Amino acid sequence: MAAMEWFTPWFSAPGYGLSRLVLQRALAGIYLVAFLSAAFQFRALLGDRGLLPVRTFLRRVPFRVAPGLFHWRCGDAFTTGCAWAGAVLAAAILVGAADAVPLWAAMAMWALLWLLYLSFVNAGQVFYSFGWESLLLEAGFLAIFLGNAEVAPPVLVMWLLRWLTFRVEFGAGLIKWRGDRCWRELTCLYYHHETQPMPGPLSWHFHRLPKRLHRVEVGANHVAQLVVPFALLLPQPVATVAAGLVIVTQLWLVLSGNFAWLNWLTIVIALAAVDSSPLTGTPSYPATPTWYAVLVCVVTVLVLTLSYWPVRNMLSRGQTMNRSFDPLHLVNTYGAFGSVTRIRQEIVLEGTDEERVTADTVWREYEFKGKPTDVRRLPRQFAPYHLRLDWQMWFAALSPAYTRGWFEPFIERLLENDRATLRLLRHNPFPDAPPTHIRALLYRYRFTTREERRETGAWWHRTLVREFLPPVRVAGDGDGAVRRPGAGT
Repeated sequence: MAAMEWFTPWFSAPGYGLSRLVLQRALAGIYLVAFLSAAFQFRALLGDRGLLPVRTFLRRVPFRVAPGLFHWRCGDAFTTGCAWAGAVLAAAILVGAADAVPLWAAMAMWALLWLLYLSFVNAGQVFYSFGWESLLLEAGFLAIFLGNAEVAPPVLVMWLLRWLTFRVEFGAGLIKWRGDRCWRELTCLYYHHETQPMPGPLSWHFHRLPKRLHRVEVGANHVAQLVVPFALLLPQPVATVAAGLVIVTQLWLVLSGNFAWLNWLTIVIALAAVDSSPLTGTPSYPATPTWYAVLVCVVTVLVLTLSYWPVRNMLSRGQTMNRSFDPLHLVNTYGAFGSVTRIRQEIVLEGTDEERVTADTVWREYEFKGKPTDVRRLPRQFAPYHLRLDWQMWFAALSPAYTRGWFEPFIERLLENDRATLRLLRHNPFPDAPPTHIRALLYRYRFTTREERRETGAWWHRTLVREFLPPVRVAGDGDGAVRRPGAGT
């Protein structure tokens, strides 16, 4: 230990002890939500009879491209076990288990969390293709080296978390400024609250704010994402103030919509820039172990080297959003809503138990948990929980290209009244027997006006656009495929 005493003054940041504690516990909480999402949804989406079975995917994708435990075993029992193991481990860290064990054991706990979640992300295909998945992995990787109560917070890792916060915010700001012109014209929020993937319970009210205030919101967003991130890299107390501004703007986004754990995780990593010494003083810690200091230095060099690609991407006119440059998702690029849709379209699925489809057929709607269907139902708050199928349905309404691979199996499972699939939905209109036919209609949705809301009690108004999928039924040849019925059948 004594050999490292000369190292402590610059290597350690004891004044950030409380910030590290809150950051680690909150990150464990987000891990817990992520693993619960996997436990409740992975089997139906990606299991043996899922919409995009992991087993089929991993047969054609080598380990070096998508490393993870599921190359070794990927049956439903194993993947479900991994999800619950991750949830239990995250819950243990959340209540302080990592601070009650030796440093090396705490690092092993965080490493196992990261490895388990990496396995889900690299096997999850379109259902795990969101930027907050890579963000959780990158933050989770850095958390392995944050230490525990045995050592002072390492200043290098705290700076790497600041660097991650900078890239999340500045990358998002750049993609907006370079992307849709409505961001430069300050008009994007005329549409965004209404057309975002999954509105929340306050989104209707946000949408109905005066347009002048919407323009102020966009202007404030540009400041928060294009100016404030640089202050995160400045000395204290400027960095703490900048982190506070990031947290406030992220809480505003939490109130206005459902973006899984993106906003909460951004808040968590921003805590790395908060100097907690005015609240706690400067606590004393034992000397830093040599092996730990060397390991942190090696990881710092690795992250800085891998940062070349995200920086190059941010500086490029062809900047891309939410991309990983290595299969371990160690250092990634981020961004959201480079373009904003002006109108909201929703796919509404309907079924019937009638043997023949005619003009008089009675159709009953399937209700999703998060995405709008019933115009009278107030959008719910689900974030930080991630409803993966609901998000994919939003993309599918933008273009049929987004349905490739998973939508037809989804219809097949509905025609079978598949239990696992139906648990992803809020309401099954055929509880006693499967429907005979399923169809999909494309509607245009918009928030009601205040007058319409008072008169009808509805939060949404919808207008039929076209048929998205004509009526289909099980083919009846034993292979579970679906086909369109002939005219009059």
